[in-house]
Amino acid sequence: MQKFETFTSTAVPLPIENVDTDQIIPARFLKATDKIGFGENLFRDWRYHKDGTVNAGFVLNNTQYSGNILVAGENFGCGSSREHAAWALEDYGFKVVISSYFADIFKGNALNNGILPIVIPNDQLKSLLNLITEKPDTEFFVDLPHQELVVEALGIRQKFDIDPYKKMCLINGYDDIDFLISKREVITAFEQQNA
Repeated sequence: MQKFETFTSTAVPLPIENVDTDQIIPARFLKATDKIGFGENLFRDWRYHKDGTVNAGFVLNNTQYSGNILVAGENFGCGSSREHAAWALEDYGFKVVISSYFADIFKGNALNNGILPIVIPNDQLKSLLNLITEKPDTEFFVDLPHQELVVEALGIRQKFDIDPYKKMCLINGYDDIDFLISKREVITAFEQQNA
């Protein structure tokens, strides 16, 4: 995973509640075991019509919206536990997803794949979605070390919670295996001491 500390980006609004993992990445695209390429089918059934033509009305097909942040409606990532949903978001280029609520399994999968899920109050979420829709060039500043989301255009400086272990992993670009490898000397010393 890439190291994650602070960054500034515009955002893509997805003002839809109860987005489940099958909408994020439909089941028919789950045959691959490699994480690469899932971004092509992110929100596939919303991005394209049944005949395969582009749905110009869907936000990811609207060129005025861009950035590494997805601002989604409440209860994002509900449904099945498929990790492929996080793979698709990450492969598409999203580093942060903001909502007022995430399904627990999705939240864990996102963190395990280098995506920061940020929970904010519902009234702030609605304000952000409205602002992005009106001003797509609005910038967001994400500060993981200080656990803060800043949107100057709305005067928002919102603290967010994150598990300390997952925070450390994101900042260092570690998955669980990388973390263990980073502790190799400590583990070796412990084994030698207790042999």
